[in-house]
Amino acid sequence: QVQLVESGGGLVQAGGSLRLSCAASGSIVSINTMGWYRQAPGKQRELVATLISGGSTTYADFVKGRFTISRANAKNTVSLQMNSLMPEDTAVYYCYLRYNAYGDYFKLNALDAWGQGTQVTVSS
Repeated sequence: QVQLVESGGGLVQAGGSLRLSCAASGSIVSINTMGWYRQAPGKQRELVATLISGGSTTYADFVKGRFTISRANAKNTVSLQMNSLMPEDTAVYYCYLRYNAYGDYFKLNALDAWGQGTQVTVSS
């Protein structure tokens, strides 16, 4: 099993910054993708940013230039630096992991895992 532990959410005024972190642990052979999604009340979960193992990043248009995703490989940790926060960034932010793990007969399987979510609230 894999566990994702998130930290860093909270309340901040518009224009402020927060840094989210997510640490992955457990039966991980290798990591394909780490990233962040968010879900605001009454809305669907949406991609914020992802980082694949080769180092390429993907950002949603609404965070480009404001958010930066990074990874500390040795610790299987991904962080999201969020600057110039706006009230519309208010949401529960979820860490996402796509990883490889051994299944039956040592077959390598690609699996997904999600964190429990951390609340980010931006006041106007």
